[in-house]
Amino acid sequence: MKSLLALSAAFLLGSISVPAMSAECGSVTITEMNWSSAAVVTAVSSFLMEQGYGCKVQKVPTSTVPALTSLAETGKPDILTEVWPAVADVYYTLEKQGKIVPVAKVLSDGGQDGWWVPKYLVDKHPELKTLNGILAHPDLVGGQFNNGPPGWGSTVSNNNLVKAFDLQGHGIKVVSFGSGETLAASLAAAYKDQKPWFGYYWAPTSLLGKYPMVSVDMGPINPEIAKCNARLDCASPGKTGWPPAPVLTTMSKPFHDAHPDIVALMSHVSFTNATMNQLLSWQEANKATADETAAYFLTHYKDLWKGWLSPDAAAKIGAVIK
Repeated sequence: MKSLLALSAAFLLGSISVPAMSAECGSVTITEMNWSSAAVVTAVSSFLMEQGYGCKVQKVPTSTVPALTSLAETGKPDILTEVWPAVADVYYTLEKQGKIVPVAKVLSDGGQDGWWVPKYLVDKHPELKTLNGILAHPDLVGGQFNNGPPGWGSTVSNNNLVKAFDLQGHGIKVVSFGSGETLAASLAAAYKDQKPWFGYYWAPTSLLGKYPMVSVDMGPINPEIAKCNARLDCASPGKTGWPPAPVLTTMSKPFHDAHPDIVALMSHVSFTNATMNQLLSWQEANKATADETAAYFLTHYKDLWKGWLSPDAAAKIGAVIK
């Protein structure tokens, strides 16, 4: 705890001395996307680049489309962390044009939408691991599917999946919540009282870090059916599991070609959803900033991130984080 507090304070106060800027690295611009997991990835990556590789890092507050537009027009930022290509068609255009280079799956198992039940339910009733089991025993999940708010893209897919699997015909009513907050509150309330709950959620999120959940096996994944289900005008909704969404770290082509050492580092910076869920849960519980959460990660997950570094960088950072 002492080392965590010291490192967190150093992050906040800027009291960790940054090594002299390496001629090989120089100045680096990196996105700080406007959601929690991406901000944590950026905080961790920035610390490793500065302390291990002598970079002078500038964080650029942004979101997906503005960051990609900026790169297309100016060649900056140099590094884009936690890019979700599925929500920005311009990404694939830039990749085809050779302006952007993917270097890592920063979420190794991808962004994860799905239908979930609490682990305590599955422990009592293993058949609830599968959607077929839920459809055969709707009473065990309270006879209710907890859906996201109208207007969410995922809710469009959920509504089509509800039709395809005929949830209502199996005795399961669909309840759409007015916001993400009320959906989360319904799960938290169920967990507090150990009551049935069945519904939509996604990862990485702090909620799934706080409450152990089981992703329901909905059967084989069919990407083409999933594409149709994502449209309001899908004429024939079909049965499919949720395909994982690729989530990438990418670089501008000039920066990529000029910095093989940073490419090597960032190609290894990758988190499972389980790890990121834990970090976001800790962040929420402690009302922590992204930098404080990065400090927590660096002091508690050494066995993970040490393997990301070159031997020289590992030695430099080892002098900072005992």
